[in-house]
This record gives sequence, structure tokens and C-alpha cells, in this order.
Amino acid sequence: MSWYDDFSNRIYGSLDDVKRRGALERAISNFITKKYLLTDSSTELRYYLKRLREIKTRSIENIHDLQRQFRENLEEVGGTVHLASNGAEANEIVTKIMGERKLIVKGKSMTTEEIGLNDHLEKGGKSVIETDLGERILQASGEKGSHIVVPAVHIPRERVAEILSKTLHQDLPPEPILLTRAVRESLRGIWMKAEVGITGANGLIADTGSIILVENEGNARFVSNAPPMHIVVVGIEKLIPTLEDASVLLKVLPTYATGQRLTSYVSIITGPSRTADIELTTVLGVHGPNELHVVLIDNGRSGMRGDPDFREALYCIRCGSCLNTCPVYQILDGDYGRVYLGGIGAVWTYFTGSKEDAAGAAWACTDCRRCTVECPLEIDVPKMVEELRARLVESGLQPASIRAMTENIKNAGSPYPPGLGAIEM
Repeated sequence: MSWYDDFSNRIYGSLDDVKRRGALERAISNFITKKYLLTDSSTELRYYLKRLREIKTRSIENIHDLQRQFRENLEEVGGTVHLASNGAEANEIVTKIMGERKLIVKGKSMTTEEIGLNDHLEKGGKSVIETDLGERILQASGEKGSHIVVPAVHIPRERVAEILSKTLHQDLPPEPILLTRAVRESLRGIWMKAEVGITGANGLIADTGSIILVENEGNARFVSNAPPMHIVVVGIEKLIPTLEDASVLLKVLPTYATGQRLTSYVSIITGPSRTADIELTTVLGVHGPNELHVVLIDNGRSGMRGDPDFREALYCIRCGSCLNTCPVYQILDGDYGRVYLGGIGAVWTYFTGSKEDAAGAAWACTDCRRCTVECPLEIDVPKMVEELRARLVESGLQPASIRAMTENIKNAGSPYPPGLGAIEM
């Protein structure tokens, strides 16, 4: 099956799923309403948006210095930094760090999905438990996520009840409160038994060697705190210079991601847990982990940084605001890409995944520019998609119908086949 046949089949499946589209529509409407209530009433937000773009620009320009600084400062407080040039190398590093440990709890992480970490660990005999509610539902169902913030939002509550009833071996009604409580209770013992906790990160602070985790559920805090080992898997683009810069990120990300002034939990982790209560002697590993490892991943990011046509894609803070107003995403949701979704997802997939996986999303974009209007950093996604399409054409990754229209325009000055003109009104 060709790349285009695969993408087309997934699209038609999405168009036929009315219940899925209805669930997604309700969630997106809620996100948009809450975000606009904050953005329309904030007089200082424009300042923070400008500052954040300046911070991201400076950070990407100085990424190697920030990487060195972060490593030195984290290792000074007892953490360890590992550098991975690609996904396969990152997976092997994580496996080596774990050793013989088997039971792993995970927080939501796009980067681990990008490199296929779960599959890699499970093939090696590890047991991986997702603890984010949406990711737990997806793991139990075997389905693909549909949104980078709320990955299981497309699944109606009745279907969620079926999935969790089977997974948790109890008869659960389609009531969100009861379903959430059932997952909570099922995870309580697992956290205490887990040997390793794996999370991503929303930011890395270079001058303190700190990791930022932003969440609402509290599961990432458990994952990063309960097991004796915490592993952070994160892309190099998350590096920022200072704690003050991180505060700007925290002013913007929750507003554009979930329509909140601030999420329920913000964790800033600087090294393993420690105490000096006994004769001021520092001891690592008290109530939290005694080991903290950060796996810094490149996996195509340096190529993106070195390409002036796509460098701006590294500014993305993964808020999902572009998806919520994208007309294509509102129809296709999770099928509008692989791991990274939408127009910006096509660019990210091109550099971190495969050209074939990037092609479907790139050609589906309508160039309406809503993504740029809604993006807090005003990333010019349509311009990048246009350049991406040109490169895909050079690689032979262009739908046959679009190639035919292009040839018709060149040869006859019309997109229609010879002998078939535009309909006269």
C-alpha cells in the first residue's frame, strides 16, 4: 500500500465516525471558549507573548551553550544527563539506565511516542503503565491519540466505560466521575511498586539544571516522585536560559493549552531528592527518587535548527491551540498526522519521523492561516507547509490528483482535464 492509499483510508474512516467527531467538536468548543475568555480579558498577555518568542529565538540560537550549561548544573546537584542523537539511541540509553528493573510508570510524553519508547521497552520484557487518564484509556484500547493535550478526547464516555470495565475487571457505568475514580484506585498500588518513573518535560532551565512539568491530574508528580528512579526523555528544543524565562512560559502555556491561568500542578525538579538533616551531611534519595536521569534527544532537531525554512518550528510549545481552530483537524483529528498533528505536525514528522508520514498531513492543509493567527508565538506554519510540499514533490511524494492538476495548468492553463472546462454559470 502506498503512503497516499494509507492516508486516504484513514481519512475515510474518520469521516464515517460521527460519534467521534461529535465528541471532538464538544471538547474543542470548550477549549476555544475558555481560552478566549482569558486572552480577551488579559491586558498583559501581549507582553508575555512577545517575551516568549524572544526567549525561544534566543534559546534556539544558543542551544549548544544551554545544553552544556544545563548538563553541568544538573550534574552538580546529583542528576545525570545523557545525549541521544536519534530515537534508537535514546531507547537504548533508557534501557541501559533501567538495567533489570521491570515495572515502569509513565507520564504523558510526546517525545517518547516520537521515538516509540513503549514498544521498545515492552519488547525487552518491561511492563509499561501509562498514568495520564487519556493515555491510560488509549493504552487499554490500543487506539491512537487524537490531540496533543487531551489524547482520548475523541472517545465517547460509553466506549470509555467498555474499555475500562474490561481492563479493570469490573462493571463501570459511563459516568466520568466514576470512571476517573476507578482509574485512580487501580493506579494507587502500582505507583508504590513501580521501579522506574518516566516523564517528558515542558521545559529545561539551563542555569539551575531544573526540569519543568506542567499538568492538571497530578499523575506526573507521582511518576516523578514515587519510584526510586526518575527518567526524563525530552527534546533539546525545550531548553531555556533562566527560571525567569520559565515563568514567562508558564504565563502562556496553560492559557493557550487548556484555557487556565495556571494548571493544577507545576513541578520544578532540580536533582534527586535529598536531605542534610543529620549533621548537615547531604544524602540523596529520601522520600523521592535517589536517581534522576535526563535523556536529551536530538532526532532531527539540529537539522530543523540548521534549516532557515523550518527553524521556527522549534518554537512550538505544544499547546495545541492551532489544532483547535484548524478546519482539517476538526474533521480528521488524530488522523491528521502520526504522533505530531496538523500543519506544524507535518513539519515535525518530516524531520523526526519519515517523509511518507509527513506527506499526508502536508497535502491535507488548506492554507487557511488560522494556525498562525491562534499560535501564541505566531509561527508561520502555512509558509513552512508550502516549502515542505515543494520538497515532497522532489521526493516523488505528491498525490496523483494534484500532480495531474499541476500538469493540466502547465499544459492548458486550467486544472481541468483537456476537453472539460469550468462550469459556466
